[in-house]
Amino acid sequence: MNTQTNFASLGLAEPLLRAIAETGYTAPTPIQAQAVPQVLKGGDLLAAAQTGTGKTAGFTLPILHRLLESPASQATAGRPRCLILTPTRELAAQVEESVRTYGKYTKVRSMVMFGGVNINPQISALRKPLDILVATPGRLLDHAQQKTVDLSGVEILVLDEADRMLDMGFIRDIRRVLALLPKNRQNLLFSATFSDEIRELAKGVLDNPAEISVARRNTASELVKQSLIMVDQAHKRDMLSHIIRESGWHQVLVFTRTKHGANRLAEKLSKDGLTAAAIHGNKSQAARTRALSGFKDGKVAVLVATDIAARGIDIDQLPHVVNFELPNVPEDYVHRIGRTGRAGSEGSALSLVDRSEIKFLNAIEKLIKRPIDRGTLEGWTPPAVVDAPDERESRNFRRIGTGRAHNQNRRPAAGEPARRSSPGRGTDQARQARPAQSRQGAGARRRDPART
Repeated sequence: MNTQTNFASLGLAEPLLRAIAETGYTAPTPIQAQAVPQVLKGGDLLAAAQTGTGKTAGFTLPILHRLLESPASQATAGRPRCLILTPTRELAAQVEESVRTYGKYTKVRSMVMFGGVNINPQISALRKPLDILVATPGRLLDHAQQKTVDLSGVEILVLDEADRMLDMGFIRDIRRVLALLPKNRQNLLFSATFSDEIRELAKGVLDNPAEISVARRNTASELVKQSLIMVDQAHKRDMLSHIIRESGWHQVLVFTRTKHGANRLAEKLSKDGLTAAAIHGNKSQAARTRALSGFKDGKVAVLVATDIAARGIDIDQLPHVVNFELPNVPEDYVHRIGRTGRAGSEGSALSLVDRSEIKFLNAIEKLIKRPIDRGTLEGWTPPAVVDAPDERESRNFRRIGTGRAHNQNRRPAAGEPARRSSPGRGTDQARQARPAQSRQGAGARRRDPART
């Protein structure tokens, strides 16, 4: 990008330039410098860009400009001119916030819709004239079925983080949405990578698109200090609590592989005196918004998240990321550590690795083409674990701990009275139910039950 490039040289309208100036940004990022002119031309676009590159402004700014250039003579209630589809609630809220920020000096009207919250306020909002609608696929289809939204006037379609939408099993919903749109429209597809699946999706959505591919402003390998500590799964929680307290960390994002694991870890850290909250698909939208807001404001020191829920977290100067458990998809590791080391700020990414996760570690190091520094934790001694689970349970990441829930399920020692267990807890029937849940299809596992 030419160092002399500024937002005015991109040809954006004056009300947009005024809003940009108020944000403090002076020069466009590489994705903005390339995407804005392409979108202003009116053609389709296929762009490879990850969160953290400035891609959201890369499409919201030119979309606002185009809507200003050809204002609708009479806007219709519940009939948007632009539809932006995102995979998660948090990302939807973030994108719509960007639209409001840059469109503050225009009369462009926007709204956001997602599942997990009462649908009635959204229905009320759709009774007003609307220009830009930011939505997650499931809730959008709910509205379409109830005929509270009319998609026949969409002039511009954006599929944001399309790779994540495919991962979450939204492809069928996306196709159902496409069937409701007019054929004559501009299409913009943003994805972290150009995989074969994304190429296939692009063929069915885009018409002779321009292509751009932009890496992060500063790659994680340059700005994020990556390290790992080998530790038994049963000791991870105590080690993490010790590290956070002794290091004086005030803002750390911790990743777990499961929703239940996120809940349990947040509870454990809270008992240790840390301000912690969990964020995942089973949480209500109000709880997710409250936890994220507290984390950004510094009221919550530790945010424990699953990969999907963390997709919309965008904090410029997040100092620490911890992989409490390694992801089984190596690309997710890159997404995780990319939450830190942004906007020129250095960050750290620490992984706590059990020996059963070595295969995941090897796949990650192969992807990033470098070994992750091994370290040790001085001054910390693993606590004695009463009735430690066997190796098989450790490998499967089942519930592990020294507290009441674990001890209730152990066999009584000789001469010890038998404990009364809760109905269904630890019974054969309950154990048989768990494998049945795991046999659900991949799409069903990834989809948020609240129709993200």
